[in-house]
Amino acid sequence: MSNLVLELRQGEVMIVNGAPIRFRTRSKIELTAKARFLFGKQIMPPNQADTPARRIYFALQSAYIGEETEREAALSAARFFINEFQEATTSNMVRAILSQAIVAAEQDDCYQALKLVRRIMQHETSVVGQDGITNPEGIAQDHV
Repeated sequence: MSNLVLELRQGEVMIVNGAPIRFRTRSKIELTAKARFLFGKQIMPPNQADTPARRIYFALQSAYIGEETEREAALSAARFFINEFQEATTSNMVRAILSQAIVAAEQDDCYQALKLVRRIMQHETSVVGQDGITNPEGIAQDHV
């Protein structure tokens, strides 16, 4: 891994190898070894896992940055939620992206899996909307 330099704002949270870190001042850090990390808006609190796509994201997040003892159970939960979503959707593109996401997670590339699921979350929002009411035209159903 080449070194990765991140700039974080005051008050921002970063989770590295399962440990949350809150930055008291604006900081620039350099990761010089492989680490499991998320920061800022990438981190989803449990109470925001309130839609099918968000449940997938949270499960994958837990598989990625959770404690060692919870990673396998979180990956199993992600498999379950992905299977449910794939059965419920009519979008072949969504099914394909979810398949790519679970393959990435099973190959210990959860960061890539999370990036893919963020696309599904955007799709879900465009189809269902913020208030949970289904869009009658099904807009963006195959445009993820």
